Amino acid sequence: MPRFSIIVPCYQAAATIADTLASLSAQTVTDWEALCVDDGSTDATYALLRTAAATDPRIRVLENPGKGPSDARNHGAAQATGEILAFCDADDLWAPNKLAALETAFADPACDGAFGRVSFFERRAEDARSVSSVPAGPLSIPALLGENPVCTMSNIALRAPVFARSGGLRRDMVHNEDLDWLIRLVGLGARIHPVDQTLVHYRVSTSGLSADLEAMHAGRAMALESAARFGFHADADAEAVYLRYLARRALRVGLGGTTALDLALRGLALAPVRFLRPIHRGWGTLAGALIAPALPAPMRRALFSR
Repeated sequence: MPRFSIIVPCYQAAATIADTLASLSAQTVTDWEALCVDDGSTDATYALLRTAAATDPRIRVLENPGKGPSDARNHGAAQATGEILAFCDADDLWAPNKLAALETAFADPACDGAFGRVSFFERRAEDARSVSSVPAGPLSIPALLGENPVCTMSNIALRAPVFARSGGLRRDMVHNEDLDWLIRLVGLGARIHPVDQTLVHYRVSTSGLSADLEAMHAGRAMALESAARFGFHADADAEAVYLRYLARRALRVGLGGTTALDLALRGLALAPVRFLRPIHRGWGTLAGALIAPALPAPMRRALFSR
């Protein structure tokens, strides 16, 4: 039984999957298996996975065609044999010390799950300019109702029994399904601890699911229903922080010139003090949103996409 099971949902990932698997192979902790779940790719993804599995017996290739990323993750978790489940999307990269940092975190028996900081890049991980923050204490539902500090499924790991108790990710959601799942995890009592290190490099893409900001906002409404079942409701402050998060995401992925500004103004109108604090996030986002419409698209990409 390996210490870690890494679940990698894959769909049309031929351009990135080799780099993702290379970042797993570069881990300083080697006691892991990777379950690569192909969701019916029609490009070279499946062939690349089979080639990788032939050279590294820790890599297992599973097929789960056409059922979506949530079902792929659930399917991989059901087949996993490791004590700790960690997730990595097929276009993201892990820092070489990620599993070592998780090993340290899970040495605490009170730790049910863990996540770290995330850097955002477009072409090369070493060129990333933007890095997420982590809270001072364990993940909470109020924190999730604002700006989700986990950021991406590639940044979450938890003990296998904890995943089983959560019931897995909702198969009917493709936007903010991770937020809904995290809310349910914390609501059921899971203690998800922060690690103050950059452990994941997130590949920014204008064509990825997370680039569809309005759909993300709609998916969040479903996650809020889960939060309400645990007695938590999003107030104006939380909504303002979430709109700031969407504005920052719009700047990163280089969406239309006014998209970030519209989102920022909506957040500012709801709760101006909360939107603008902390200064580097609030005022920085507002300044970026204000100047973005006046910039040519190539310059917007250069300034904000990472």
